[in-house]
Amino acid sequence: MKPDGSSRQIRENPALRRVLERYGPELVDLLADGMSGSDLTTLLLEVFRRRADRLSPAEVMRRYRNDRFVAPAPISFTALRRAEEALISALPDNVDILVLAPVLPLAAHSAVATVDPRKVIATVRGSEVAADPTNALALEASVRRAQALAADPRSDVLVRLAASQRVTRAQHFNGPGMLAHFQIFGLVTAGRDAGNRSFEHRQLAEHLRFATRALVAAGVHRIRIQLTCLEDASRPIIERVRAELAGLPGVAVLEDPDRTTGRGYYTGICFKVYAAAEDQYLEVADGGFVDWSQLLTGNRKERLLISGFGVDRLTEALTSPPDTAQPSPR
Repeated sequence: MKPDGSSRQIRENPALRRVLERYGPELVDLLADGMSGSDLTTLLLEVFRRRADRLSPAEVMRRYRNDRFVAPAPISFTALRRAEEALISALPDNVDILVLAPVLPLAAHSAVATVDPRKVIATVRGSEVAADPTNALALEASVRRAQALAADPRSDVLVRLAASQRVTRAQHFNGPGMLAHFQIFGLVTAGRDAGNRSFEHRQLAEHLRFATRALVAAGVHRIRIQLTCLEDASRPIIERVRAELAGLPGVAVLEDPDRTTGRGYYTGICFKVYAAAEDQYLEVADGGFVDWSQLLTGNRKERLLISGFGVDRLTEALTSPPDTAQPSPR
């Protein structure tokens, strides 16, 4: 094995260690580095063709009953659509709503974002199943921004994209109602650094105003927004946004300096949005600034803000006590 993180991965993964002890440590090197992508795809397609040929209808039924990735969601389709439509109705007119593909290029979730590839379902064709719509939206936004920059290297055209997508994540979640797949409504805004952190201020305020409009449209009467400052230079932005949102009825805007999740994933500022459900608040959205568009376009002046709304979780908040919540968007 290569002397990078592979040895550590083997030590920390008993299942992988068992396989390599049986078939030899060269197996991973051969499949990962010793074959071209097309050769590996050809091999894996034949492997899974043979495995599929051996499966009987009864075995398919057994798998359907026991595989957490394929079970239908225990949530009302009508209620889910109602929450989704509330989000769509609250979007500004200048947002382009996309219908995303169910798969993305391999490493779309890990090459620019800090997502462990083992939490994403890879396919035998060198792609991976969508685990978050903001990754796909960031790719499309970066393509559009790159086109704008090709025409004008100083283009400040904003790209605003949204999508609602059923996503799948491979990590295990503990607790009742925790599914491997759930609906996320994603919103991204991409643009150029205009100086004085004006992009960050304006777009953060726009995303949070959208969040409050959407939750009110869905029937939420009390909303809590928690902002976390990840660098001192971003503090004035938080103070300005808090002042701007202070007058919104039923909305509390707080700071959350002790937040631990999302550090290393977000830059500058991140946030969470909570909806009042019964006698407690339920997290329904998560977002912040990321450096993905800088990495994807190779331009350090690019800026990107992302938001992810758990549609299943919002539906649960509106229909029942929050005792079977879905995983957080982040």
